[in-house]
Amino acid sequence: MGARSLGLPGGQILTRPQQPLPPPASAPPRLWPIAWPLFTELLLGLGVGLLGTVWAARLGPAAAGAFSLGMQVVALLFLLFRIVGAGVGVVVAQRLGAARADQAAEVARASMGAATVLGGAAAVLAWVGAAHWPLWLNSPPEVAQHTTPLLQALAPALLLDAWVACGVAVLRAHLAARRTLGVVLLMLALQLGLSLWWMPAEQFGLVGFAAAFAVSRIAALLALWGLWRGVGLHLRASDLWRLPREPLRDVLRIGAPAAAENIAYRLAFLASMAVVGQLGTGAMAVHGFVFQLGTLAMLGGMAAGLAAEVVVGHLVGAGRLRQADHLLRRALGLGLVFSTLLAAAMAATGTWWLHWFTQDTALIQLGLTLMWCHVLVEPGRTFNLVVINALRATGDARYPVMVGSGVMLIVLAGGSWLLGLGLGWGLVGVWLAYAADEWLRGLLMWRRWRSLAWVKGARGVRRRGAH
Repeated sequence: MGARSLGLPGGQILTRPQQPLPPPASAPPRLWPIAWPLFTELLLGLGVGLLGTVWAARLGPAAAGAFSLGMQVVALLFLLFRIVGAGVGVVVAQRLGAARADQAAEVARASMGAATVLGGAAAVLAWVGAAHWPLWLNSPPEVAQHTTPLLQALAPALLLDAWVACGVAVLRAHLAARRTLGVVLLMLALQLGLSLWWMPAEQFGLVGFAAAFAVSRIAALLALWGLWRGVGLHLRASDLWRLPREPLRDVLRIGAPAAAENIAYRLAFLASMAVVGQLGTGAMAVHGFVFQLGTLAMLGGMAAGLAAEVVVGHLVGAGRLRQADHLLRRALGLGLVFSTLLAAAMAATGTWWLHWFTQDTALIQLGLTLMWCHVLVEPGRTFNLVVINALRATGDARYPVMVGSGVMLIVLAGGSWLLGLGLGWGLVGVWLAYAADEWLRGLLMWRRWRSLAWVKGARGVRRRGAH
């Protein structure tokens, strides 16, 4: 006889297969103990990036431009690691929720080998293309001469960062959020201290930032090695180049669509930036100011989404689907309230924030208008950050990329052109297109969740965890 459906009785498992399933964990994980360390990590990471920009600016305008360009290239290349990084934490959490620590360990070790391949590929692309990236991105010659050595120095660090990101995702899936925060604090503090020491030195400059980046990742890897052993994971040297097919299959099933969605978003966003570029230098500057400030308001929704991904993964693995549904709703409410209030507070004090970037009255006034537009963007973005992560945690990873890519192409890219240039609304039109894109995708994801279409994927996750 096949499996008999049980519906959703009290949050227990949905099916009763022939073989008994492993018992779920006795106490389901909670959202807040994971969310607040995540928010702290994200805030600290943002702060390090901003300080790096400030210190680079002290070396001159060309160095500041090179630093910004180099970080954009690094972020683009790191999308390669997203193929694994977006899936490893989810699958490990699912296996732990199903009380299959042996399978979780296999996935964790296999992901380090995949991180070697993808992080190594990013490092090679950064090194080989170091002299070409500035040309491809239309960088002025004075900026390019700083960008090339920076990218060459950062190349080895990309491999180290891939290992760190994988190790952190695995540790977080084991609900060790505070210990993960400790590793991140150690890493960022070391990076800040060494950057402050090496960047002003004439013989280092921007290369000093890259060296500090690499040394801090080595320290983080040593700390993670010890913490992995503390949760029962024993990494072998051979794991760094082994690619076992079976443990990686589920990781790729989630990670590949997530990476594709990120690529689609970056392409659509680049199209909107082409529109902004046609509006003039002042428009580009104001857009950059407000976008950087908006990143701060996004942290609440991002932390809630990542925390929900971990906890929902555990609950799905344990068969507690009703609890997963309730958890998602709490995480969404928390993210919506926090991010919307923070965006509104920043808009209300926008003059103070914008004075950090410019003293031009006209640019500040335009920036204030965009910051209030951003208050419309942020709730829709929180829907995406929280609900999409939860859908992935249930195994429903294809819907977000299939539906989201179409919306981004039409609403984000096309809407930016239509409202910004076609109707002549300028930057306000571009930001209204951002809001429409985030809200439409967010509401579609919410409809997907409420329809319980994710239950089929969750059943498959539960069955795979039983073997």
